Amino acid sequence: MYPNIWLTGAFYAAISITDPKPQIQILEEIVAKVNGEIITRGEVDKRRAAIEAELQQQGLIGRALEDETARRAADALRDQIDQLLLVQKGRELNINVDADVNRKLAELQSQSKIADPDQFHDYLRELFGESFEDVRQRIKNQLLGQRVIGEEVYRNIVIPKAEIEKYYNEHKAEFIRQEMVSLREILISTGDGSSDKVVAAEKKAKALVERARRGEARFTDLARQNSDASTAAADGELGAFKRGDLAKEIDDVVFKKDKGYITDPIRRPAGFEIYRVEEHYAEGQASVDEVESEINARLMEPRVGPKFREYMAQLRGNAFLQIKPGYMDSGAAPGKDTTWQDPATLQPETTTKETVAAHRHKRFLHLIP
Repeated sequence: MYPNIWLTGAFYAAISITDPKPQIQILEEIVAKVNGEIITRGEVDKRRAAIEAELQQQGLIGRALEDETARRAADALRDQIDQLLLVQKGRELNINVDADVNRKLAELQSQSKIADPDQFHDYLRELFGESFEDVRQRIKNQLLGQRVIGEEVYRNIVIPKAEIEKYYNEHKAEFIRQEMVSLREILISTGDGSSDKVVAAEKKAKALVERARRGEARFTDLARQNSDASTAAADGELGAFKRGDLAKEIDDVVFKKDKGYITDPIRRPAGFEIYRVEEHYAEGQASVDEVESEINARLMEPRVGPKFREYMAQLRGNAFLQIKPGYMDSGAAPGKDTTWQDPATLQPETTTKETVAAHRHKRFLHLIP
C-alpha cells in the first residue's frame, strides 16, 4: 500500500499509515510559493550545480570557482521566480508557442538524424539528463518567457529617431560597409533524408515560394508558420552577410538580386532553404536608414536590463509570493511582503501521490534577458 501523502507549506512528507509509529520522510522541501505554484530546494540546488559546472568548463578552479559560483548562485532563486512569473504571464496573455516548440524539437531531431521517435526520446534523455516531456516543457517555458519579454519589455522601449541619428553621426566610421545582404529564411526539413521525405519537403518548399512570390502571404508569416529552423520564432530573420560568409551556392544567388527577391528552394544538408533578400547594401558608407535597426539594437541593449527588472518587480508586486526563511529573492519588489506562513499554524492539505510526482517533475529554465 502506498503511504498517505501530505503537502505542507514547508515540505512534501510521506507518512505510513500501517506503522504504529508514523515515520515522516521528507521528499522535497518547498522554498518559495508563487501564485499557487512552487519552487523546491532541489530545483535551487540543481541550478547551483549547473552554474558550477559551467564555470568549471570556463577553467575556474579552487577559491575562484567557489567565489564566482556563490556570487551567481545568489541570484538562483530570483531567476527561478522570474521564469515562473513569466510563464504564468504568458498563460495569462494566451500566448501559444506550441508551433515554435514543435519546430525546435523537429530541428533537434533533424540534427540528431534519428527518425524513430522512441530512439529520439532516448537520445534527448541521454543528452539533457531528462525525459522527453521535461525537455519539451523546458523549451516551452523558455519560449514563453522570451515572448513575454519581447511583448512587455522590448516593445515598450522606443529609441527616438533623433538619438539614432546622433549616434550615427558620431560613429560614421563604424558604418563603412562592404557589399552586404540582409536575409530571412525558411527551412523545410528533410528529416532522416529518406527519398519520400526529400520529395515531400521539396514540394512544400516550392509551394511556399509560389505563395510568397504571388503575395498570398507575407514571408515573415510563412517563416513563423512553416520553417523548421530556429529562426522561425524571429520570423526567419538571419541577419546581414558579406560575400564569403555564406555557402557559395547561396552567395551566387542572393548577391545578384535586389531587395525583396525570394529564391527558389536551395538544397542544404538539413533540408530545402528559401531566402528572401531583405536589404542589399552597396559597398561604401551606409546611410542612417540602412543601419537604423543595428543602431536601435545597440542603444536598446543597455536599457533592457533595468526595464526587465522593473517589469519583474511589477509582476512580483501583483503576485502571491512567499519565500522560506534562509532563502533570498535578490529581485524582490520594494515593500512587497513575502513572509513565509509557518506551516505548523496551517491545516495540511491532502494530495495524491501522482500530484507530488507531477510537482517533482517540473523544471524551469534559467533565463536572462
